[in-house]
Amino acid sequence: MTEVYRVPAPGLDPRGIDVDTNGVVWTALAASSHLASFDRRKCKALTGARKFDGSDCPEGWTLYLTDGPKFKGTEIPSDFHYYNWVDRHNVMGFGANTPLANGSNSDSLLVLNPQTRQWITLRVPYPLGFYSRGMDARIDDAKAGWKGRGLWANYGTHFVWHIEGGKGTKGKMVHFQMRDNPLQR
Repeated sequence: MTEVYRVPAPGLDPRGIDVDTNGVVWTALAASSHLASFDRRKCKALTGARKFDGSDCPEGWTLYLTDGPKFKGTEIPSDFHYYNWVDRHNVMGFGANTPLANGSNSDSLLVLNPQTRQWITLRVPYPLGFYSRGMDARIDDAKAGWKGRGLWANYGTHFVWHIEGGKGTKGKMVHFQMRDNPLQR
């Protein structure tokens, strides 16, 4: 059996999915600069005649518009979200099931608190041109606190000569770790 659920307007261009421990599906919307969640438990009618165009259950969707500059004359942020990831195990310290999106045009990773709809920006200021398309985390030592865990994101495009370093520059991995407080060693 297959079920199809189409992202409602104004959401456009879903890029990959990740699922949290509650079964909520998250997807980054590249063209509309949203992070979207779909919770099938919110669907009102899942029996009887079903539509084949994916328009069943619009109530299951929640769209979270990202922060940042907007395209001139629109309310659409200029950031491009290539992919997303859900921190199921609280690796970054923001809480279990925290969704993140790549801020590919803003040198950043974007962390969403769905309860407050607030965004936290993890920006990579140097070297210039952090263009992330994917991320994942790992816990190497659960007893070591923040030092034993971290988020990894790739860095590079098809056109790596446009990033700092110019022609011959290779893509990289960036390791993010969040301390419990800024002065912690």
